[in-house]
Amino acid sequence: MAWKDAALYSILNTKCPRCHEGDMFPKGTFYNFRKFSEMNEKCSCCGQHFEPEPGFYYGAMFVSYAFSTAIFIGVWIALSFMVKEVTLTMMIIALIISVVVLLPINFRLSRSIWIHIFIRYKGPCNTYKN
Repeated sequence: MAWKDAALYSILNTKCPRCHEGDMFPKGTFYNFRKFSEMNEKCSCCGQHFEPEPGFYYGAMFVSYAFSTAIFIGVWIALSFMVKEVTLTMMIIALIISVVVLLPINFRLSRSIWIHIFIRYKGPCNTYKN
């Protein structure tokens, strides 16, 4: 199995879950805070719709919540190693900075994981009909 055929590759690179080739998000919008949440309507390669039904990504909020919890714990542990006493103000500032900086990654990975749970890989675009 080639690396591009692996689900982990597709999830981390926010590729289409059905063909692992098309992009879920437009190029150049990753750290554009006005456009980072824009998604392509469908896969440019296989035609898979990225919003199969209205409200499909509400479940991705649970994935995002898990990532946010990991970020909070990671910031807390990192601060406890860097300073002698962690104050509430220090913790809040560190969390706000971390969450804002990691927001596009959290948002996109959460959606990518969520759609990969429900749509299975069928192979490269040229191996099947839409």
